[in-house]
Amino acid sequence: MAQKFGIITGASSGIGLELAHLAARDGYDLLLVADTPFAATDELQSLGVAIEMLETDLATPEGVDRLLARTGGRAVDLLCANAGHGLGRDFLGQEVAAWRHVVDTNITGTVYLLQRVLRDMVARNAGKVLVTGSIAGFIPGSFQAVYNGTKAFIDSFTDALRNEIKEADGVTLTTLMPGPTATHFFERADMMDTSVGVDPDKEDPADTARHGWKALMDGKDSIVSGWKNKLQQVAANVTPASVLAQQHRKMAEPGTADD
Repeated sequence: MAQKFGIITGASSGIGLELAHLAARDGYDLLLVADTPFAATDELQSLGVAIEMLETDLATPEGVDRLLARTGGRAVDLLCANAGHGLGRDFLGQEVAAWRHVVDTNITGTVYLLQRVLRDMVARNAGKVLVTGSIAGFIPGSFQAVYNGTKAFIDSFTDALRNEIKEADGVTLTTLMPGPTATHFFERADMMDTSVGVDPDKEDPADTARHGWKALMDGKDSIVSGWKNKLQQVAANVTPASVLAQQHRKMAEPGTADD
């Protein structure tokens, strides 16, 4: 058993799985959690740390409780709260259960997990937390309205929470804000007929994870991954919301894949 123990959610593929590789190489025993089956983890198993995998729905408090119970009371030194769910197409045409699952995964489950884990970290003044937000939180997301709204919440919430726990100087809370990344996100969000869904220039999730990991280890408050996304964040701060919404529409409206 390694001395360090970490939890990574949304770890079955994409950014979460890449974070798992980085954490394992850094000597963390890991509990990997996702609501979908796990991809190949042979390399992780060969890195000399204990790897446990749990498939559960983190959109529910019961799913988060299952995660916490699986720790067996072991102190959590690292949490990468990466689980997230996207949803494309027009809001008025979406099923209530579909958009609620986005809200419950991205906000309710994440906030509940952060509260439970950070209470213990702050009490012992030790621990590192990386939360995956998004530059989508800076942009009104036409045809992705609920998802962008949830990421606006996460970006804002982590800024506030970081200030609340600032006296616990042994605890690091970092927000990773990627842009479009080459994961299964757009397939699961039913966005493969959109310009952003088929864009071949998405960021490699290994690069995104590496940027987030370095920012976490350096104790940074937040990191926007990728220089294009950094420029987009700066532009979003000075561009009217109506203009941003129209720009997002061109990327995310169904049927724009060939535009």
